Parts: sequence; structure tokens; C-alpha cells
Amino acid sequence: MFERRKTRQIFVGKVPVGGDAPITVQSMTITKTADVEGTLQQIYALAAAGCDIVRCTCNEAAAAEGLAQIVPRSPIPIIADIHHQYKMALAAMEAGVHGLRLNPGNIRNPDHIRAVASEARDRQVPIRIGVNGGSLDPALYEKWGGIKPEAMVESAMQELRFFQEVDFDLVKISVKASSVPLMVEAYRQLSEVTDIPLHLGVTEAGPPPAGLLKATAGIATLLLEGIGDTIRYSLTADPVEEARAGRQLLESLGLRERKNIDLIACPSCGRAEIDVIDVAKRAMEAFGDRKIPLQVAVMGCVVNGPGEAREADLGIAAGNKRGHLFVKGRNVAVVPESEMVEQLVEWAEFIHEFGTEAAIARVDTAKAECEAAKDRAALMDEKGEDVNHSAEKIVEIRKTVGH
Repeated sequence: MFERRKTRQIFVGKVPVGGDAPITVQSMTITKTADVEGTLQQIYALAAAGCDIVRCTCNEAAAAEGLAQIVPRSPIPIIADIHHQYKMALAAMEAGVHGLRLNPGNIRNPDHIRAVASEARDRQVPIRIGVNGGSLDPALYEKWGGIKPEAMVESAMQELRFFQEVDFDLVKISVKASSVPLMVEAYRQLSEVTDIPLHLGVTEAGPPPAGLLKATAGIATLLLEGIGDTIRYSLTADPVEEARAGRQLLESLGLRERKNIDLIACPSCGRAEIDVIDVAKRAMEAFGDRKIPLQVAVMGCVVNGPGEAREADLGIAAGNKRGHLFVKGRNVAVVPESEMVEQLVEWAEFIHEFGTEAAIARVDTAKAECEAAKDRAALMDEKGEDVNHSAEKIVEIRKTVGH
């Protein structure tokens, strides 16, 4: 992993972006902003799922009026998404938003751009220059012969120059495209010419699972290269899924501290004594959005399960139609198959509150390990330690290659 790119730092409300601040997760509401209560409900759901900053559309006067009521009640900073009317940006700032997003391809009049930047300067409201490959200024499209990384970077830098003319520098930039290679190259080029914080995203990624794969491919590639200060998954789905995905990505890359459960599970095999897919799914549903920052494992058998997941805080492995619970690789309890998920949640809550040592100390580990050994032995007898019959195969391989 590359060293993180050095950027200047700005604040969106009280949330720092850039510099040495944690990479933040963003999403966008899909409600009508004029629907104050509906929008606030969605914002609170996003915040609970790990969203740090949320964007709301401001495309009409009713939306700006809604923002005036939403902003003081929101648990996280609000960014107003401005489309074609620069006066909506001015109205959103009057409503008290914590930031703006302007698309240079939509608002192209230099006087309008400078007017918004001047007001943002006076109010100390940051602006994201949100370049979108699908809505480039036609002049740049023609100059570069299509949607090219160079055209997207030029669009961003052109907008930035208008800001600089009025001494406005509370800026972050995005250069999004629906093509992952195009998006990645555009951000790489942009990171070479400015130290402004960058907001990452693959625009119009589509519905899961394909959308998740596209967004992750682009965002993770750049983050691992040290590029990026804030991210958004643009999915055709409930925005809560965007927030969860963003948070999980940052946690999996070690860029944010774990906030919720990190559930790992084996892919299953012939030795599995349970439907691992079903148990893992039910476990994810049971943990939901509980704030339990542990790694939990669901393993299909007791032969390799505890060893392979020894670094997990807590796990369960199936054997002889029952579950063997283990904490940091040590067997601690045997539970009926029907209670495995329930026991996982109960033990996770105990470990989160009291720690792994306290969890181990409260049980007879010798008895649990003895039961696990019995089930391992029974499984070996039933399915064999060498299920591939490797000794016989090695003889045949040697005959084939002439040894």
C-alpha cells in the first residue's frame, strides 16, 4: 500500500476532510428535499450505517426551504447538490448547508461561478467541484475528442481558476466516470497537479452486486495508491447500502477503525456439517447494525475451522450437528445447531463489553476442547483425513511424468 497522498485539509461542518483526517464516507438522500421528515429519517439511517457526510438535492425553491429545516436537525453535515441554477447554490447557503457540490458541466457562466464562490468564501462554506464524465462542457469534449481523463482534469482546474479569482480555496474535487479505467486514470492525473482533497467515486455504478464490484474496483485501487480523502458508492439501491459499503471498504483496507461486525466465513466444502451460506447470512442479519467492532467467523467444520480462523475474536465451527464456539482460536463452548447464531450474538456482546480474556475465563475450556476433539475424530473417520487419496495420485503422477 502506498503512502497516503498529502493534501490540504478543509472542514465540512465539523468533519475534517483531507490532510491526516480519516477518510470519510458520503452518500446522498433519494427523497424529495422538500419532504423534511422523510429526508431526515433517511439521513439518520445513513448516519447509523456509517455515513459521515450526506448530500441532498437542491433543485428548486421548495428544496432550499426544506434544507433550512433539515440542517439544524441533521446528525451529520449536509451538502447541497446544485444542478443548473446557480441561485439554488445561493439559496442553499442561506439555508445554512455545510457544503455545496457544483458540476462545471452544468453551470458554465463564469460570472455565476464567481458569484457562488464569493458567497461561499464569505460564509466559509466549502465547495466540491464535481466533474462528471457524462456531462462535460461540450467545448472540452470536442477539444479532447470525447470523454478523456485529460478533459475531466482540465474541467476541474478550469473551475478552480474561477474560484481563485475571488480568493476562494475551501475546495475538494471529484472526477467521476462510469468507466472504472477512465475514472482511475483521471484521479491519478489530477493527484499529480493539485494538493486539494479528492472525493472518489464511480458514477452510475448500477445495482448490486455489479455496482458494488465496479465501485470497489475503482475506489479501492486509488485508496491503495494513497489517493483519496472521501468516498461515495453510487449505487442503484437504498443509499444505506452505499454507506455500509463505503464503511466496510475502509475498514477492510485498514483505513478506518472497525465499527461493526466483520464477519468472515469459509467457502464451504465436502466436510461442512452445516449450510455455511445460510448460517453466515442469518448471522449477518442478526448482528445488523449493532456497534460491535469484532471479527466473527462462521466455519463449516471443526477439522480446520478454529485453526484457520484463529485470529478472529469469536467464531463457531460445526461438528456432529452442533456448534463449537471458539474465542481467539480456543474452544469455549458447545451449542445445539439451532442456537448457533443466537449464541454468536450473545458471546459477541459479552466480549465487546468485557473482553476476550473474561469470556475465556468464564467457561471450562478443557471440556469444550475435548468435545471438539471428539467431533474432529468422528469427522475424520467418516470422510477421511486424505479425501483426495493423495498417496495413490502421487504414484500415478510419477508414472505419467516418467519417474
